[in-house]
Amino acid sequence: MLKQTKIVATISDQRCEVDFIHSLYKAGMNVIRINSAHMGEEGFDKVIRNTRQVSDRIGVLMDTKGPEIRTTPAEQPVSFRTGDRVRVKGSPEEKTTRECICVSYLSFVDDMKINDDMLIDDGELDLKVVEKHPGYLVCEVQNDATLGSRKSVNVPGVRINLPSLTEKDRRNILYSITHKVDFIAHSFVRNKQDVLDIQRILDEHRSPIKIIAKIENQEGVDNIDEILEAAYGIMIARGDLGIEVPAEKIPGIQRILIRKCVEMKKPVIVATQMLHSMITNPRPTRAEVTDIANAIYYRTDALMLSGETAYGKYPVEAVQTMTKVISESEKTKLTANDIRVPFVGNDVDVTSFLAKQAVKSSSKLHVKAIITDSYTGRTARYLAAFRGTSTVYAICYSEDVMRMLSLSYGVWAVFQPRNDSRRDYFYNALNELIQGGHITRNNMVAYLSGSFGEGGGTSFLEINNVGKVLDAAGKYSLPTFSEP
Repeated sequence: MLKQTKIVATISDQRCEVDFIHSLYKAGMNVIRINSAHMGEEGFDKVIRNTRQVSDRIGVLMDTKGPEIRTTPAEQPVSFRTGDRVRVKGSPEEKTTRECICVSYLSFVDDMKINDDMLIDDGELDLKVVEKHPGYLVCEVQNDATLGSRKSVNVPGVRINLPSLTEKDRRNILYSITHKVDFIAHSFVRNKQDVLDIQRILDEHRSPIKIIAKIENQEGVDNIDEILEAAYGIMIARGDLGIEVPAEKIPGIQRILIRKCVEMKKPVIVATQMLHSMITNPRPTRAEVTDIANAIYYRTDALMLSGETAYGKYPVEAVQTMTKVISESEKTKLTANDIRVPFVGNDVDVTSFLAKQAVKSSSKLHVKAIITDSYTGRTARYLAAFRGTSTVYAICYSEDVMRMLSLSYGVWAVFQPRNDSRRDYFYNALNELIQGGHITRNNMVAYLSGSFGEGGGTSFLEINNVGKVLDAAGKYSLPTFSEP
């Protein structure tokens, strides 16, 4: 592994050749993201097919649009000056003009009130509601700006009563199920029910797809505890979040959300403008490098690139840069700042306890790698939560679980088809780690497994010398091993 922290890279169907994706993978990318707002099924097919040709270990994450609002198309860009007044109304079929900005949400006017702020195109155009009439608003322009077609509309502090899923979202979720996408990142998640709306569809089709809740507004921040109960993990989507809440609050929110995810052993992704300057420049700014490092110091699982890899001039260089910064930051993070992961009062306490001891053995006993076999990925995720320095080598009995772990900190997951010998799994893992240069025969390794087979949970931790184990061959025995 080049690093412990994972990288998600946004891929466009306009630039998704096999060689290109392979270059990103070689540079350190772990998961590709498909933005469904800018692509159709033909584009999805192309990106997923080419990604699978590169490696079956790369996770595929599909974004949904969620309850978003956009302006309607305009014949040509419309210029506004500070102090101008313009009507705004919900009319998805009408075009936006200089006199009237139309938005995609029919009941938009009903949800708004006088003095509400309206931020269009990520805040490029700032409007304030000064009059409310049946069917339309009158807004005053707060800054000079030019408005194009289909731009985002944000209304900070206003509860927009849109349904969680659009019809396009439903179609894309069904597509994701059919084509075995690994994650669905649902936009603008406001509460637990928004997650459950997607989970219900997945359950109906018996799909193992995992849901990543994108936190993009204050309501999502306020309800993070219940959202984390229902979601597999979260994405801190700082673009819309930075418009919906005051920008100065974003670092604090980011830190709190990462801590909550680590405590609940859920993957967390930090996204938006991580290396924004590298869309057009070959080198990052010092502030961007520090931003990446701080996310590592806060203990995030993954970082995401958007325009940098989707359409930027230096996509491979952006991934290479992020990998280098991550690697250096992981070396310099302070163990004193590690987040304490609490034990919950139920039957998974044994898994948590043994995972913590395995991670502690990295520093106490100089264990170089932690090996675990996995039916569900739970033990590997728990190991990731403790943010150890040793590689977690997860032997997965399904490709779905292998790719599911592509978002978890420090986990190197591999798929091995099932056979009757757990001993073979363990010995194959040791030999692959030696061949990959991760360990030597003189090193110590830890092994977590369960005594009761599939679904039985982790029940023991073994720590031993690699050479001693390999030399013992059939005489080396653990509860999971069948007799030689």
